[in-house]
Order: sequence, then C-alpha cells, then structure tokens
Amino acid sequence: MCTRRSFLAVVCASILGVLIAASAHAWGPGQTNYLTFSGAVALPGVTLAPGTYIFRLPSETDRNIVQVLSRDNSRVYYMGMTQPVERPNRDLDRAVTLGEASPGQAPPIRAWFPVGHRDGHRFIYAR
Repeated sequence: MCTRRSFLAVVCASILGVLIAASAHAWGPGQTNYLTFSGAVALPGVTLAPGTYIFRLPSETDRNIVQVLSRDNSRVYYMGMTQPVERPNRDLDRAVTLGEASPGQAPPIRAWFPVGHRDGHRFIYAR
C-alpha cells in the first residue's frame, strides 16, 4: 500500500510540473491505465476535459492502436494509430508526456507510457 501511495505521489508531482496533475494505476495484466487530469489536455482531433479516462490497447494483435474512453467505458474519445516510443530514463514514473500549447489551448499529450512498461505510444498529430 505504501508503494502505491509513493508511486501516485511521484506521478502527480511530475505532471504538476507542467500544470496538469495526473495519477495512474494499472488495471489487470495488460496495458490499461486510468489517468486523471486536473486540466484539459488534447489528443489528435479531441480535447479532453479535466477528469479520469481509460487509456488502453484494444487489440492483442496490433500494439500500435490506442483507445481512450470515459472512466465508465460508456464513451470512446479517441481511437487511433500511434508510434512506438521508448520511455526516457529520466521519466520512469511519468505516465504521459505533454507538449507545448498556445495560451488558452489544452496541451497535447505527446506519448502515453503504460504503468510498468518501458515502451510507450506516441500520438500522431497532423502538422
């Protein structure tokens, strides 16, 4: 229990550094995480309001497809292709990396790193 609390504290502190707090915990043996954001964030084609979302890999065969759903599984906000990316050594406790945004815009989620996994998923944005 103490380890879980420590992990959540580190994740929150990392994301607070970019003004968005996130906490994550793994659910089951696969790559599924619940991520909570205290501010709006963006994915390709969608802006997510503050709240908790499920990030998961919906396919056992294609590990480059990521799906983002509401906490209760009732709504799909994003489903698309991603590029594999390795987690930087300095960000071992971070569940997401965020990009820069113009004032008043939600910062884009650049990559999602499933808890406990070295490899992550970089989202593909149109230029």
